[in-house]
Amino acid sequence: MKQLALWKPLASLLLALILEIGLGNSPRNPPVKYPFLLYGLLLSAAFFLIGPLLGRLRPWIRGRLLAKADFHAAVFLVVNLLNLTTNKFALLPPIFFPTPDRILAVLALDFPYLVGECLVSSGKLLFTGFLSGLLAGLVTGIAIGFSRRAGYWLNPLIRIIGPIPPTAWIPLVLVAFPTTFQGGAFLIALSVWFPTTVMTSSGIANVQNAYFEVSSTLGAGRYWQIFHVGIPAAMPFIFIGVFTGTCSSFITLMTAEMLGVKNGIGWYINWQREMLSYANVYAGLILIALSFYLLITLLFKLRDYVLVWQRGVIKW
Repeated sequence: MKQLALWKPLASLLLALILEIGLGNSPRNPPVKYPFLLYGLLLSAAFFLIGPLLGRLRPWIRGRLLAKADFHAAVFLVVNLLNLTTNKFALLPPIFFPTPDRILAVLALDFPYLVGECLVSSGKLLFTGFLSGLLAGLVTGIAIGFSRRAGYWLNPLIRIIGPIPPTAWIPLVLVAFPTTFQGGAFLIALSVWFPTTVMTSSGIANVQNAYFEVSSTLGAGRYWQIFHVGIPAAMPFIFIGVFTGTCSSFITLMTAEMLGVKNGIGWYINWQREMLSYANVYAGLILIALSFYLLITLLFKLRDYVLVWQRGVIKW
């Protein structure tokens, strides 16, 4: 049964290829210059044909393909259904629901501009705001967690400012910052700062006093306890705050790039939406999803490396 499961994605791909080649396209859809969907299906079929064969030589390849076999088969089934409802039968309005061929054509032909210009510009804005908010959140969270005086002054500020959506600050940002880049970075930093601060201070507050008492008995000073006991013990909470801030930063990025910037993936999506080029809009959304997936994956790898001591204790 497991051997048959490895071939599920290929069976789903073959069905998609048969329908793509055997059925004609709807005349309601504008023709595309190159059949990018067909090219993609053929390349995918070659990969999933070679994969199970390599799995016999490398067990780890077989294990990974087997674990994701049902998911990959479902993905190609969804692509097949989208192709049927848009390209073959045009059951949805073509202007708002372009065919997979048109979306792939945008990704392939506009790839240098989408990645080299828009995605790079968004990346600069995102990481500037993200790192600023992360550092500010760690500093304020650590200060609140270890200092009652800092908590006395900062906790009311956090409870007042923190719950306010970052986008609500746009009117003030437009007049307070000289450039839209600085204003957008501030909004992103604000969206990351609040969850990082709250989870960092909560994590430190939940560290058992026994840890500090033992370290103090062994001669540890105040700063040693902070950086070698409190912060490492609170690291699981800190990563939760970072993950939450990452999600908020992507949401804020899309809004920040509509403040007047002349480049960026959010600006590109908004521009193409106004031009009613929904194939370009969906292509931009796919790039955002892939970028977010890569960033979250890197953060999970970092978390697994830092919290290696939790392996076998907490199941993520």
